[in-house]
Amino acid sequence: MSLFLGIDTSNYTTSTALFNSKTGEMLQQKKLLPVKHGQLGLRQSDAVFHHTAQLHSLFSELVKDIDINQIAAIGVSTKPRPIDGSYMPCFTVGENTAKILSSALKIPLFPFSHQEGHISAALYSAERDDLFSENFIAFHVSGGTTEAVLAKGNGDSFSAELVASSLDLHAGQAVDRVGVMLGLDFPCGAELEKLALKNTEKLSVHPSLKGCNCCLSGIENICKKLLNDGKNPEYIAAYCLEYIRKTLMMMTDRLLEKYGELPLIFAGGVMSNTIIKKSFTEKYNAVFAEPCYSTDNAAGIAYLAYRKFKNVHT
Repeated sequence: MSLFLGIDTSNYTTSTALFNSKTGEMLQQKKLLPVKHGQLGLRQSDAVFHHTAQLHSLFSELVKDIDINQIAAIGVSTKPRPIDGSYMPCFTVGENTAKILSSALKIPLFPFSHQEGHISAALYSAERDDLFSENFIAFHVSGGTTEAVLAKGNGDSFSAELVASSLDLHAGQAVDRVGVMLGLDFPCGAELEKLALKNTEKLSVHPSLKGCNCCLSGIENICKKLLNDGKNPEYIAAYCLEYIRKTLMMMTDRLLEKYGELPLIFAGGVMSNTIIKKSFTEKYNAVFAEPCYSTDNAAGIAYLAYRKFKNVHT
């Protein structure tokens, strides 16, 4: 048996993935949760409902051409972060589905966190399996998280110690709030980037840090004032992204100063932004997930299941 199933039911996306350990191929089926125009996301009860409605069809499409008896193990995200007390109801949909499949197929089930899945997806897509046995700094920057962890590889997976974070608003939240303010549909990342790329005016942003941590709540207020002052949407979009880019770069510099020149991994939906990615690639030669592995996905979870299974059974 060479197939490994991953399931992730985050607050944004219903995701399934299948990793083939013989070929290295990763199949994905995922679908955004529906959010009405003008709204900034979903209540957890609504997210649970939509995951329940979407997961079966995604799984059916994923396995339509394979023998499910060739699935050797299942990985599932059961919580947002790999710490005690981390919890979000939406993950229970994927967890319970995975438990049912594990019992029915009589195969192992490995629980992981959503954050571990993002980091694993970045390592898989960048072909950096070597980092599973090394120390590195990983940023997870999304609508639900703006954190940096000191990751210590243990061969099949890694431990993660929180070393920096946003003390208030997450980067993805700032992007979505500014985007909705400008009339964009949630989630707003891709459309906000398109607007920002049309800006021709010079930008001047001055973020500050508290140690290695950041505060991003000011972005929304600044952008609201810019809008009231008559600034065009292109400028406001560019200002928002430049503020985030510069903040993350300042955090990175401080962490490298504190922990040494460790490899840098960037994951999460915000880091799929080409403006931010280009800047970090040029300065740090950092590792990024490919776009289809940057936004919420189950690929990293499937890959972790494979690595954990291989370690246990060899």
